[in-house]
Amino acid sequence: MIKLIVSDIDGTLLEDGGNVINPEVFDTILKLRGQGIQFAAASGRQWASIEQVFYPVKEKIFYLSDNGAYIGCHGRNLFLNTLDRQIVLDMVRDIREREDLEVMVSGPDVVYMETKDRDFVDWMVNGYKFRVKTVEDLTKVEDQFIKVAVYKKEAVEAATADLREKYKDKLKMTISGDMWMDCMANGINKGEAVKLLQESLEILPEETMAFGDQLNDIEMLKRAYYSFAIGNARPEVKKAARFQADTNVNDGVLKILKLLVTEK
Repeated sequence: MIKLIVSDIDGTLLEDGGNVINPEVFDTILKLRGQGIQFAAASGRQWASIEQVFYPVKEKIFYLSDNGAYIGCHGRNLFLNTLDRQIVLDMVRDIREREDLEVMVSGPDVVYMETKDRDFVDWMVNGYKFRVKTVEDLTKVEDQFIKVAVYKKEAVEAATADLREKYKDKLKMTISGDMWMDCMANGINKGEAVKLLQESLEILPEETMAFGDQLNDIEMLKRAYYSFAIGNARPEVKKAARFQADTNVNDGVLKILKLLVTEK
């Protein structure tokens, strides 16, 4: 019996950077909860952004945000995995030397940015619905840090190869689509967040279903027997998953969830 469903957001439930989910998803989540099945949204996004996406059911789901660095529900931080401050400062200084990259540093509740690109800030605030604070100097921010996000409009994987080599022993770095590289503390990823949630709820991998499309979803898929790569997923993700669903634009996740309701 399925007891926990975990889904990525961007590229899986939504188009990248989108915020409007098919309303049927919310109704289906509530029906599944009525059957005793929990739902968790796992994303590189900030928890506040996840809450906006799932607003109609925000009190009924778990948030695995910042690629597993934050685990919570409805504004309550249940587990937090922080970064070493000096490593963050070193990476920020390295990225500053690159004109082709933008950097954001996430605290538990606020994303800090020092960019002068107002369009980029507006996209984070109005597109992704992040809680953003712009600052003059990221290295002067006094807060806990849980993630560093590196942005490039395209081909971020190739552009950040040197950073991944330099920090490979200091950070968990993962590529999230064509535009983002996310950096967390070593050992932190969506899979570890799912494991912690499973243990807290006393739910087995055999009782878990997961959906994803990108490299940062692979560890999560390995924590679920019912692991689904959606139709538009990267080849590496399809190889890691046991099953395949339809694409995000064709409501691949929703189609599978509705089957669970019907079968019950």
